[in-house]
Amino acid sequence: MKQISKLAITVLIGVFTLMSFSKMNDKTSVKCMVQMINYEGEGAYIIISLLDPDGNYKETLYVQGDDKEWYNDITEWWAFHGKQRPNIDAITGETIAGGERSMNVINIPTDAIDNGHKLRFETSVEEQEYHVADLEFELTTENLSSKKEGTGFIRYVRLMPQK
Repeated sequence: MKQISKLAITVLIGVFTLMSFSKMNDKTSVKCMVQMINYEGEGAYIIISLLDPDGNYKETLYVQGDDKEWYNDITEWWAFHGKQRPNIDAITGETIAGGERSMNVINIPTDAIDNGHKLRFETSVEEQEYHVADLEFELTTENLSSKKEGTGFIRYVRLMPQK
């Protein structure tokens, strides 16, 4: 009986170890450069979200802007998270101002690529506008190696998969 318990524990440890490694491997790392337009005023908050094929929020991939008191100004994304604000499932960096650029690595669930999902870039600047879809495009292998033009505070975003 003791030997069966040791074997069961060993098997469970092995299964949990494999599960933790597979979780790490199911993400695709992509370098993401965001170039802002020239504008006057405060730095922009940028939210990069993964949307499902129906256009619903699935996951927050990156938050640019670390002052949580302003998150409710990003209304569509805020509605997804709700007032209780669970731990945001993304890295948080500082805002970036007009004319500046930022370079970050985002980790995208691999099974969302070429599967009807989209990336959405929302932007908001204090006492200025909020752009719910400053940039939104289908998450395809081709689009992960491209440059996309924004429609609000974002001039363009350039994506480069990491190998």
